[in-house]
Amino acid sequence: MERGLQTGAPSTPGAPGTSGAVASFVRFVIFGGGVGLASSAAVALLATFLPFTLANALITVVSTILATELHARFTFASGRRPDGRGLLRCGLRHHLQSAGTAAAAFAVTTLAMLVLYVFESAPPLAVEQAVYLSASALAGIGRFLALRLYVFATTRKQPTPVTLDLHRSPTRRELLTTAS
Repeated sequence: MERGLQTGAPSTPGAPGTSGAVASFVRFVIFGGGVGLASSAAVALLATFLPFTLANALITVVSTILATELHARFTFASGRRPDGRGLLRCGLRHHLQSAGTAAAAFAVTTLAMLVLYVFESAPPLAVEQAVYLSASALAGIGRFLALRLYVFATTRKQPTPVTLDLHRSPTRRELLTTAS
């Protein structure tokens, strides 16, 4: 059974609107961008030993797991704490859905690099990095939208609390509803 999110600290007061989206996007850029920049350096280093596509795939897997955990804990779960134990505290559903968005990002970055290699067979490292980071930024915006609107959406229905009026006897229907 998958574990959900528990309310830890009270969320920041105010209507969840643009300001919440902006703050979430800033956190997404900080955490996702930090992981993305580290990934860019790691891909460049690993690509000296392996084919670029394989290096990109390996770094994408590792960075996706790391970024999903960071986003679950800080970016999209403001005021909430994942209910899990161990190193990975994010649910399997979140990791699988995030992996889907990462697969799309992988396709975008790989396609961008393959197109670059069609036009220039041995581009300078700075050009490779510019193309890779530009494609990553485009894919990152798509990931933010998918993660915010679908994967880590917090608009799920909460159970309605049951209250009993002690001054009157509950009806049979109320007793059956409460018992189930």
